[in-house]
Amino acid sequence: MTLTAGGARHVFTGEADVVLGRDPGCDVRVADDRRRVSRRHCRLTIRPAEVTVRDLGSRNGTYVNGVRADGERPLHDGDELRLGDAYVLVRVAIGGLALLRELGRGAQGVVHLAREPGGELVAVKTLTAPGATELFRRELDCTAALRHPNIVRFHRSLAEPLGFVAEYCAGGSVADHGPYGVDVALDLTRQAAAALRHAHTAEVPVVHADGASAVGRGLVHRDIKPQNLLLTADGRLKVGDFGLAKAYDQAGLSGRTPTGAIAGSVAFMPRRQVIDYKYAGPEVDRWALAACLYWMLTGATPRDFPAGADPVAVVLREPPTPVRERLPSLPAALAAAVDAALNESQIEGNNFDQLQDQLFAG
Repeated sequence: MTLTAGGARHVFTGEADVVLGRDPGCDVRVADDRRRVSRRHCRLTIRPAEVTVRDLGSRNGTYVNGVRADGERPLHDGDELRLGDAYVLVRVAIGGLALLRELGRGAQGVVHLAREPGGELVAVKTLTAPGATELFRRELDCTAALRHPNIVRFHRSLAEPLGFVAEYCAGGSVADHGPYGVDVALDLTRQAAAALRHAHTAEVPVVHADGASAVGRGLVHRDIKPQNLLLTADGRLKVGDFGLAKAYDQAGLSGRTPTGAIAGSVAFMPRRQVIDYKYAGPEVDRWALAACLYWMLTGATPRDFPAGADPVAVVLREPPTPVRERLPSLPAALAAAVDAALNESQIEGNNFDQLQDQLFAG
């Protein structure tokens, strides 16, 4: 991170808490003749891929791009700080990338929109969850191994802070735009199904618990949900965030998924995944994709989750609601295919085939 104040440049390459003001002890000192600047005016907190500013009770306030900063306020590349009558230009970069704004955050990391030196917009994911470094490295390996038109493209990894650079999908996610008409919902599901078919059979790197490496076949996403079905500017669907992916032919051998651990979004999980997350196979992705189609058509999840109810208990006890109870106008053949794909008693069988026939008919 670089701060430019009064013609002087101040560069910070690691984590730091930086105080700005007129006091001689400040990390970034403003000229003493700037009387509208308090002696200890504001504090910047610099962490991997994140910079925030907090006013320290100054008399004249701290402003970000002309707006007074109340509480802790995030900063991005190109922001202008005003301390009284002094101005500070903020430059935030990682690995040569200018960080523009936060796009989202999850259990393992935060995602920013960034700009390459050549001008290309990309997404940068950096690790934020303490202790998740090993899991995050697995995500890098898995993501790098996947190449498909409907999977978010991996550009490169970052070492400090730990993270990676990937394709930016400017259209947001499926969750931002639903519910959808039948034709659009089927087209989006068709694209996601193609991506998962590839991921479930691709050769991928596997690292065993003893550190030995091998080549496995197939990744299970484990967190298919509308928020992870991303859209390009021209509407193409791309599956993102293989953060929970695993080479399923090594399931139970790598020893890296704690028994009983549950990740992802319960509303889009089959019972099988909730009960036995460690050994989840491709069938859980197919069920979740059918649940996404259900949501795209109806705007509702297959199960109802009443306020205050334990979501895991709901999944374990309640069956999915037949889709035509939510959308009576849905064609009968499609409704039957969706309901069959969500039939958990046959999750390992061919219950997805009927829906797949609907997706790829003609």
